[in-house]
Amino acid sequence: MQPPIFVGTILQNRYQIIKILGQGGFARTYLAEDQRRFNEPCAIKELIPNATGAFSWEKAQELFQQEAEILYQMQHRQIPQFRERFQEDQRLFLVQEYIGGKTYRELLDQGSSFTEKEVVSLLKNLLPVLEHIHSRGIIHRDISPENLIQRESDRLPVLIDFGVVKELATKLQLGSEIIPTPVGKLGYSPAEQMQTGRAYPSSDLYALAVTAIVLLTKKQPQEMYDETRATWKWEQFIQVDPQFARILNKMLNSVPSDRYQSANEVNQALLSLTPVNSPEVSNLQTLAVAPAAVAPTPPTPKKSPVAIPEPNTRSILDSPIAVAAISTAVVVLAGVGSWALVSSIRNQSRERETVLPPQTFPSPVISQTATPTLEVSPSPTVSEPIIYSKKLAFNSSNIATVDSKIKTNETVQYTFFGQEGQQISASFIQAGEVVLTILAPNREPIDITAREIPAYQGILPVTGKYIIQVTPVAGILESQYNLTVKLQSLPVITPTSTPTQTPKEGKTPNPIPTQIPLPPLNEPTVIPTPGDSKTPFIELTPTPTPDATKL
Repeated sequence: MQPPIFVGTILQNRYQIIKILGQGGFARTYLAEDQRRFNEPCAIKELIPNATGAFSWEKAQELFQQEAEILYQMQHRQIPQFRERFQEDQRLFLVQEYIGGKTYRELLDQGSSFTEKEVVSLLKNLLPVLEHIHSRGIIHRDISPENLIQRESDRLPVLIDFGVVKELATKLQLGSEIIPTPVGKLGYSPAEQMQTGRAYPSSDLYALAVTAIVLLTKKQPQEMYDETRATWKWEQFIQVDPQFARILNKMLNSVPSDRYQSANEVNQALLSLTPVNSPEVSNLQTLAVAPAAVAPTPPTPKKSPVAIPEPNTRSILDSPIAVAAISTAVVVLAGVGSWALVSSIRNQSRERETVLPPQTFPSPVISQTATPTLEVSPSPTVSEPIIYSKKLAFNSSNIATVDSKIKTNETVQYTFFGQEGQQISASFIQAGEVVLTILAPNREPIDITAREIPAYQGILPVTGKYIIQVTPVAGILESQYNLTVKLQSLPVITPTSTPTQTPKEGKTPNPIPTQIPLPPLNEPTVIPTPGDSKTPFIELTPTPTPDATKL
């Protein structure tokens, strides 16, 4: 077993170790800062395989890749987000989102037991998470108060520390002489999981029910389980709603087929519960307070009523007939006024229609002026694109990875310097929502296939600054993507040897057929000895003869 990594160590030129969060028989968990994400905290889990040897290391790498793919599938807001996997110095690492908060074991130890209302709320918040992972064929295998964190930001329960790493270590032990350790926690995991290693969705529901009764009673599972009768006796320590007790007891059944078979079934059963009127906070001490003594109030003396004299003058409004007449007059006047107002408006609109002069210019002028106004008007509503420019950072293996988000009107340009003849490979881990375009130094795609594609592999044509443009697919409002870019220098020995071909070294082009006709050209220069009658031709032919001699 390798020793823990020292605090301050930087892994992958990116993650700086801050402290050790915990260590078990299968893995260590470190708190680290991601220097490429503005020192954002993250959790790094190191696998500790007990088996040794070349075969075990190859098997560990293979299984590590498979389990990393499983973790990548679990995309839920109440599960730490998986970021990447890597290996360094014969060590295997998983990088996940860091969740700030306290575990439910810490909350239980620092206060009193949880109320029935709090436990019901916890189950309703966790059951959708279990339904999410079970629908993908994933079993947590290790649900307990230690593996539930109450997140500080929204106080929702977050499910951590999946048994994937433990199961991976167990698979490695199966190929060695070490006795494999069952994946699970004693007291929380059911018998079929601890004895045979098999786990089902109902196995996670069993562990969730044990967690619930531990929070309700603040007792350990061994204190509430009768081993002689193989039954739970938790109801001796706490009284809850009988219907809620039946739901928990069905989840705790020792036979897997007699439990609820899915998290959705448990959630439907909890919806039928009557609301429990209990305080939100259960760890506050209640005190009995006696009501304060109230001093008797002395009887107030009765006052004799004061007679109010009636006014001598009477108003016209005192008569009901007058009030009715005034009301009728107001209604009539309002009706006549509104009718006159509507009539005047209608007459004005008719007058405007008749006053309009006839059209004195040709109709094409109207169509030409109306068309651009209709086309130009919607343009201000279109949001302008936003372009970000970033530089790719390659590691010692010439591999660069980017984990980021992009919105519908954004374009991210990643720049890098490439050499002529280098092979480039660019792809997304999960394609479908974003595409990429690779631009050469002249800001044109390096070939016709390098425009708006999910992945690309090819050869860089020239040396210079290249750009990888990342854009979302039409209709995608926001997307999370993980881009991987790899540069590989191809061997230059093969292309340099091709110019030195045997036909070129043999100087095949030197005996050009154009030099073959030189002898016939020299013949007329030699023939002038039997002179011709035309002397002008004899004077012109010597001019090429010195050229022939030079040749």
